[in-house]
Amino acid sequence: MNEETIKDLLKQVKSGTVSVDDALRNLKNLPFEDIGYAKIDHHRQMRNGYPEVIYSEGKTIKQFRGIVETMLAKDSTILATRADKEKYVCIADICEDIKYYEEARIIVINAKRVKKSEHKILVVTGGTSDIPVAEEAAITAETFGNTVDRLYDVGVAGIHRLLSNIDKLKEARVVIAVAGMEGALASVVGGLVDKPVIAVPTSVGYGANLKGITTLLAMLNSCASGIGVVNIDNGFGAGYLASTINKL
Repeated sequence: MNEETIKDLLKQVKSGTVSVDDALRNLKNLPFEDIGYAKIDHHRQMRNGYPEVIYSEGKTIKQFRGIVETMLAKDSTILATRADKEKYVCIADICEDIKYYEEARIIVINAKRVKKSEHKILVVTGGTSDIPVAEEAAITAETFGNTVDRLYDVGVAGIHRLLSNIDKLKEARVVIAVAGMEGALASVVGGLVDKPVIAVPTSVGYGANLKGITTLLAMLNSCASGIGVVNIDNGFGAGYLASTINKL
């Protein structure tokens, strides 16, 4: 659908030959913008509620900067995950409202344009080593307009730390449980709350943890009901899903 087609569609809406709902359905299928090495989906927010997110790892500096410049031309909020300091520096001169979260490895541009939700998402970790993945989840959810609380280092090895924060668990609308090792935190949280729990297995652990596979399988086999599991170290996926649930 090119510019002329869009203008024609608007004329039809004004004349009453096409309804607003039908016009919106057509607009949702607008094409991507092809810049050679990337095909940028500008209308993802219209379809899915959230803009396209840049996965930064594996992209060259030139590719990354080109994608950001193209998205900025549409005046959108931009979230770039798995971004290192070099990628932040390469775009800092073209962005006015930009912030780099080093621990989460996330760049956020134009975040102030997103309206915040009053409902809370709580991000919980088993240990301090799980915080980078937890922060990826938390920053993602915050960027998409959610109020996020954090409860870190409350794993089952000292379960009294978690139990002393029951009120925080019950206040949240969605809980993200981030843990490595045997991943028991998600099951315990799932047995304590009456809301969705999103489990995030991390690659934290010794040899038999198998870089998170043991944790993933343990969370998938949780005996607590109502737990959903995302991929290993996928804090972004957890934050995105929690935001979707929170805004229902």
